[in-house]
Amino acid sequence: MPRLELVYRFLLTPRWLALHVVVLLVIPAFVFLGRWQFGRYEERSSASDRTSANLAAAAVPLADLAAVGGAVPERDKFRAVTVRGSYDASHEWLVRRRTQNQRVGFYVITPLVTPAGAVLVNRGWVAAGTDADGTPSVPAAPAGEVTVTGRLRPAETEETTGIEDRAGLPPKQILLINDSVLGAGLPYRLYGGFVELSGQEPAAASAPEPVPEPDAGSGGGLNLAYGVQWWMFIGIAIGGWLLLIRREARDLRAARSAPESVQSMTR
Repeated sequence: MPRLELVYRFLLTPRWLALHVVVLLVIPAFVFLGRWQFGRYEERSSASDRTSANLAAAAVPLADLAAVGGAVPERDKFRAVTVRGSYDASHEWLVRRRTQNQRVGFYVITPLVTPAGAVLVNRGWVAAGTDADGTPSVPAAPAGEVTVTGRLRPAETEETTGIEDRAGLPPKQILLINDSVLGAGLPYRLYGGFVELSGQEPAAASAPEPVPEPDAGSGGGLNLAYGVQWWMFIGIAIGGWLLLIRREARDLRAARSAPESVQSMTR
């Protein structure tokens, strides 16, 4: 019977030392990837819960959550707010490259002027015309005072949207809804962020298509599954490593036992 230390001496050969190094590198890498996916799961679950809670919350006056010249914190994203004022259709913008119902079009952004300041209102979506650089047909904003109910949104930036802003667009067309940029050319100050219209009193005779309520998401369920998967790979890597060692040792024992069997048969 071969001695145990002789059988497993192969573990110190260059080929097996290289395999040991690979396994020792793979295990912490899989641990890191699993922890990263679990972190993403926690972040997305928290964001999903916050979105669901904000969408379900009762509407409050805009001034309770936003301020003129201020910024909308992420915790208040999608909170329902109400505000009363008059639309300033002379300072209306169209936001390019916005998709709704699998069609590309524009969001219609119109300032709603109040005694304290104005707030940008996303009145809804309109389809693009045949010419991408042309101005589509946009239902006019209603005249007179209206009460708007909508979802409060932080200002859009390149960092938060992944949309690259650029100059040289057709007149009154923009790529991002950013109050700090758009407010520079207005005769009044703007509230931070913007309001995504969900209701209006009195209702307009014709209006852009309403922007659908956002999907709160699955809470990062895929990230949880990926995290579990990466940690399962750790077990697979270790199990495969041990299996290869046992198979190699078994083959070596068999090879070394074979000559002894032959000798005993010839005696």
